[in-house]
Amino acid sequence: MTTFDRCVNGLTTLTRGLVVISSMSAMTCTLAFAEDTVPWTYGIAMHGEPALPADYAHLPYANPQAPKGGRLSLGVQGTFDSLNSFALKGAWTSARGMKERQMGSYILESLLLRSNDEAFTLYGHLAEAVRIPDERNWIEFRLNPAAKFSNGDPLTTDDIIFSLQTIRDHGRPPFARWYGKVVKFEKTGERSIKLHFKDGSDRELPLLIALAPIFNSRTTNPETFGNTTLTPPVGTGPYIFSEINPGRRTTYKRRDDYWAKDLPQKIGFDNFDEVTVDYYRDYNALQESFRKGDSEALIYSNPSLWENAGNFPAFEEGKVVKDVFERGTPPSMTGIAFNTRRPQFADKRVRQALGMLLDFDWINRTLFDGLYKRTDGYWDNTDLSSIGQPANEIEKKLLAPFPDAVTEDIMDGTWRPSQADGSGRDRKELRKALNLLTQAGYKLDQGKLVHAQTGEQFAFEILVRVQDEEKVALALQRTAKLLGIEITVRFADAAQFEERRSSFDFDSLFSTWFASLSPGGEQYSRWSSAAADTRSSRNIVGAKEPAIDALVEALVAARSREEFVASVRAFDRTLISGFYAIPLYHAPAEWVARWTTTEHPQKTPLYGMQYDTWWNAPKE
Repeated sequence: MTTFDRCVNGLTTLTRGLVVISSMSAMTCTLAFAEDTVPWTYGIAMHGEPALPADYAHLPYANPQAPKGGRLSLGVQGTFDSLNSFALKGAWTSARGMKERQMGSYILESLLLRSNDEAFTLYGHLAEAVRIPDERNWIEFRLNPAAKFSNGDPLTTDDIIFSLQTIRDHGRPPFARWYGKVVKFEKTGERSIKLHFKDGSDRELPLLIALAPIFNSRTTNPETFGNTTLTPPVGTGPYIFSEINPGRRTTYKRRDDYWAKDLPQKIGFDNFDEVTVDYYRDYNALQESFRKGDSEALIYSNPSLWENAGNFPAFEEGKVVKDVFERGTPPSMTGIAFNTRRPQFADKRVRQALGMLLDFDWINRTLFDGLYKRTDGYWDNTDLSSIGQPANEIEKKLLAPFPDAVTEDIMDGTWRPSQADGSGRDRKELRKALNLLTQAGYKLDQGKLVHAQTGEQFAFEILVRVQDEEKVALALQRTAKLLGIEITVRFADAAQFEERRSSFDFDSLFSTWFASLSPGGEQYSRWSSAAADTRSSRNIVGAKEPAIDALVEALVAARSREEFVASVRAFDRTLISGFYAIPLYHAPAEWVARWTTTEHPQKTPLYGMQYDTWWNAPKE
């Protein structure tokens, strides 16, 4: 019986042999009928339709002939003190590999699985089918009857409700905020569940819900969910933990009974019997472990180190190779972020002036062999970027209520980051910076830049965690000293850095904002006013700008591609105009060195290399 049939049967009464249905009841039944006409499908996309057909054999960036077996050893810089990256505590220092793009979702999985070769498209996984109306005010999932947790428990609709509600009540932003938008959980069958939203204004929300991590409701304690924990979660993923050495190592063991191993979306994935992740406090130790063969792959972000990555015997003997992976996504925006909660950074003219003191050409040539490219904005090299593009009419309309949010040169597309002459002390840029600082209430007094009213010298600290950051910070320190600005460069280990960042206990630090072709709800946590005062949120700069809040709402509500691009460009202009960070640089591609004990598919997905499609190379 359909929803419409049940509606009519429940609302129909017989009066003197006549069927009487109130107008309100008729409307309810009509809506129910409309819902029943929404078809079930194998996948959904943020804009448009999925690229793959319903009968696809495997994802295009996986090798269906990849052999199973062997062990992959990886190393990362950092530490961990928790196995739950969705909890409020320990979110910044949770173990790698739980549920992420590059390393894989070894433990936790979601209702739908994202294809990393499309901007934002999801295919069936824990849910074998999905349906969603054009209004996007609800989404319904039909669970795969084969899906089960690693302890043998079957996946149920109760697990879906439990996971969303637990993260809503005890998890960290932005997940708690997203899942809090579900206004009704409706079980529509033994294996189906419909999630209702207040309205369809957040067009991305149904897809974010579909990517929620699903926990086992029988083994997860909601009361302690928000705390750091080293108790392994029971997930539906292809691996389980076989070793946990806090802060040092995790080892994942592949499940023989993994429920999805023969399904199209997982063909060619999860090929190693074991995956070990070792944690190193600094990059030098990580690099040394790779050279010794303790780690089988190493991602390089420093071009100088990349140029010299082959200067050891194993490379010369052909045991190590260098791979370049071309991505189709915007480069991540790395910059020196200012904590606007600090009084010295409250005036954006000060932040803009400090950006003029960075001589990118000198830094790139002297420190990085000229191999980096300058980063301009937050979505460079894509149609989402505002760089070089004058605002169109849609953008102007979005920005009209906020006339001071975007500077004129950024609005007309002529702005670029400060271009110094490469000398490390460009007097022209120094004069421009001093002019802005004077407008902000500072003056030079006996070689020191002091506040005109208080007489206090302008001074701040830059927190760094690796030598590359320290070198760049010292270069900025030298230039700033020419204007009488006192900069202290403070080195912190991984744990100290993460603690100070998550508690907003810093003046400035190096930060990276990862970019995608489908920015959406994650921008709330990074930039919204509500997140500015929420500990452990990604809004580390403390932005509280009404224009930002409105534009995030606009981009998640965009119905057409044209509206979406315009809203992201307007958002980009507003972030750049806030001068929340000094934009630095990015590598032109992903640089990865690997031992030939591993191999990877020929095709690189749109979002870049990922280890869960690699396999153990056969011995010759």
